[in-house]
Amino acid sequence: MPAMTAWQLKKLSQFNGPTGPVITCVMDGIGLGKQDESDAVFLARTPNLDWLMKNALYTTLNAHGVAVGMPTNADMGNSEVGHNALGAGRVYDQGAKLVQESINDGSIFKSEAWKLTSGRARDGATLHFIGLLSDGNVHSHIGHLKAMLTQADVEGVQKARVHVLLDGRDVHETSALTYVDDLEALLAALNGKGRDYQIASGGGRMKVTMDRYEAEWHMVELGWKTHVKGEGRGFASTREAIETFRAETAGIGDQNLPAFVIKKGDKPVGPIQDGDAVILFNFRGDRAIEITQAFEQETFSKFDRGPKPKVLYAGMMQYDGDLKLPNLFLVAPPHISESAGEFLARNGVTQLAISETQKYGHVTYFWNGNRSGKFDDKSETYIEIPSDTLPFEERPWMKSAEITDRLLAELATGKYKVARLNYANGDMVGHTGHRDAAILAVEAVDLELGRLMRFTEKAKGILIVTADHGNADEMYDHNKDGSIAVDAAGKYKVKTSHTLNKVPFIVYAPGINTFKFDPKVEKPGLGNYAATAFNLLGYEAPPDHLPSLLAF
Repeated sequence: MPAMTAWQLKKLSQFNGPTGPVITCVMDGIGLGKQDESDAVFLARTPNLDWLMKNALYTTLNAHGVAVGMPTNADMGNSEVGHNALGAGRVYDQGAKLVQESINDGSIFKSEAWKLTSGRARDGATLHFIGLLSDGNVHSHIGHLKAMLTQADVEGVQKARVHVLLDGRDVHETSALTYVDDLEALLAALNGKGRDYQIASGGGRMKVTMDRYEAEWHMVELGWKTHVKGEGRGFASTREAIETFRAETAGIGDQNLPAFVIKKGDKPVGPIQDGDAVILFNFRGDRAIEITQAFEQETFSKFDRGPKPKVLYAGMMQYDGDLKLPNLFLVAPPHISESAGEFLARNGVTQLAISETQKYGHVTYFWNGNRSGKFDDKSETYIEIPSDTLPFEERPWMKSAEITDRLLAELATGKYKVARLNYANGDMVGHTGHRDAAILAVEAVDLELGRLMRFTEKAKGILIVTADHGNADEMYDHNKDGSIAVDAAGKYKVKTSHTLNKVPFIVYAPGINTFKFDPKVEKPGLGNYAATAFNLLGYEAPPDHLPSLLAF
């Protein structure tokens, strides 16, 4: 932690900042695609974004791979790492990379959490694994689960159960059986050595367990009943469950599959019981916190857990460092300190952060370096607009208008020098796989951009427009030659995951001609945003931040 004098921001000699506020608009999931039939951003009518790209300062940023702390440039970005990079002004190795490195060097299996959970299982308890089953590398990776199951066998753990959450969001929408078959093959091999390792329960990630920001606690309650109590519709195998659900509901994606329990006869094969050990193998925090609370908190009122089994619980990482959730974890999360928000707070710069429920945590918790709460109650205001609970493709406009309404009302008071907001539309609707709904989502965001532009001009402020990663810009899969992929029926293959595309970065400063983009900045990414924003406020960036994109 720097001494107080080290927190002092130095004034920029070339520019004093605008009269009005500096507003940062994050268009979540709106990247720059191939401008073909898959690209909802290109297909949308976006007169305001088009105007900004032609008439304001405009460049593009990397928002995936090593630019946001992921292992390789083949790894897509996501909202968590994107907002970490935006708020930190630097790039930190993120969960996916940290976990993989800990597996590669074996340190994960030397951690206290692993020793305690595997040790309890060696004493006759069951070792349970709960998590997202895919190689999306956004919330989890099947390779991490397989490594832990293999190590459990090496260490003599006799009985293990896996509770699988099906993806179809960060990977192809109906790819679940690929991962299930892969896992079942490993389990069969280990069982051939005399072990008792089985899948015990599961369901789609958007229906079971993986709620975030307390939007739909009933998902977590259903997960508790499914994984812990072993209550629910029974099947002889995970494959049978998936195939049955698909036959019953044509076109259903993996993320929306109902909960299921694997049963032998009428009995569940793997309820979580007193004395067992549980590992949540997701490394990303936002959709892991609530189920963690259900397992760890003695005083809990979100739903009736019934008799709570006394278990040893650990997370892949600590999902909330301030709340100490969970208490036990296998891999330490990145330590992000001295974020842009903290510097501004310590210098008395008034800040407003606002979004709807789906992305509220991103403009607060993740922006502030995975830190709960405010740095300074007096100078910071955080506002959450409650999200709809209906399917996003049915409400592609989401709460974009309400966010803007409240934002502009707050800024009209003249109280705030800095504001940041997130429009969730491009990401949340993009994840549904409905291209036409995604087009409407992008158009809704563009409509609000026009309102922000008019306010910025009137208030003599500066508007920054960017995105945390792509999504709506690629609603169909592509072949290696760049053409859109089709299925056996000749239909475009729907894509629901994030993209590897660059994102726009725009500075709209009406009446100000003091600066331009610096062509000497190499491979600009989201981490360059913070220094740029400091400059636009009239400050030099902290010395350890990535360079500003501006030249004066």
